[in-house]
Parts: sequence; C-alpha cells; structure tokens
Amino acid sequence: MTKLKNDQLTQDSEDLYEAMNQLVRVHQFRDRDRICCYDVSVTQCYAVETLVKRGSLRLQVLAEEMFLDKSTASRVIDTLERKGYVSRVEDVEDRRAVRIQATDAGRELYEKIRADLIAEERAMIENLSPEARQGALSLLRQITRATEIRCGLVSECCPAVKSVD
Repeated sequence: MTKLKNDQLTQDSEDLYEAMNQLVRVHQFRDRDRICCYDVSVTQCYAVETLVKRGSLRLQVLAEEMFLDKSTASRVIDTLERKGYVSRVEDVEDRRAVRIQATDAGRELYEKIRADLIAEERAMIENLSPEARQGALSLLRQITRATEIRCGLVSECCPAVKSVD
C-alpha cells in the first residue's frame, strides 16, 4: 500500500510540475503581452507595484522583495525614474540613505495595468462556478504558501511573517 501511495504521490508531483510550468509560462506571456502596451517591462511593472503597495523603500529592500540583485534593481529604478514613474527621496530616518517611491504617474500606471490584468482574470474564470473559483483560489494559495516555506521565503513556525504576494 505504501509503494502504491508513493507512486501516486510521485505521479501527482510530476503532473503538478507540468501544470504549474504551463500556467507560469502562459501567465508570463500574457503579462508581457499586456504590460508592454504601457511602455514598461514586466519587471518594471512589478517594481512600481511593489512601491505602490509597500510605500517608499530603500533600494536593497526593493531588490529583495523582487528577488533581484541590487545592481539589477538599480537599473530598473533608473529607467522608471527617467520615465517619471518613481522618484528618489531622502530617507527621513537616515539622511545618508535614499528611498524609492512611486510617483502619481507611477500609481496611475499601476492602476491601469492592474485593471487590465484583472479584466483578463475575470474573463478567464467567468464560466467557472463560484465553488470552482473558490476551490482554485484556495488551492493556489496553499501551493504558494508551501512553496514560500520550501524556498525559505517565510517561516513555517511564525504566522506573523508576511508572505510574498
């Protein structure tokens, strides 16, 4: 019985791997296709989104939030600053430090892109039953949480630690 259970777990793991790979690829393509219409890259959009949601951040913190090294994050911010979507401001807690914040134009851009992507999600799920939608959402959240724990992004023992959304 245990071998049968392990075989099924292995098969389920392989199926999940394939399904998640396909989902990520399709969503990345969709995001790139939609976001590029706004003259920003997906990474630039994620940077603006992070700043809109989290407020002003030091570059190192932003880089960590986005899973980027500091030099890559710096190049992303330089481009966004030239486009007027972010600005650098003095850190009131440490005058030697600089924080990055979304500008009004950056917040407006984020809201437009977010509305566009949510409309896409709505079209994708509109023919599913409410139960199927809620079940899918619950399962995706559970898989995300398990992935965060496995990758060390959150602590399994401390629910107060913020999960990465």
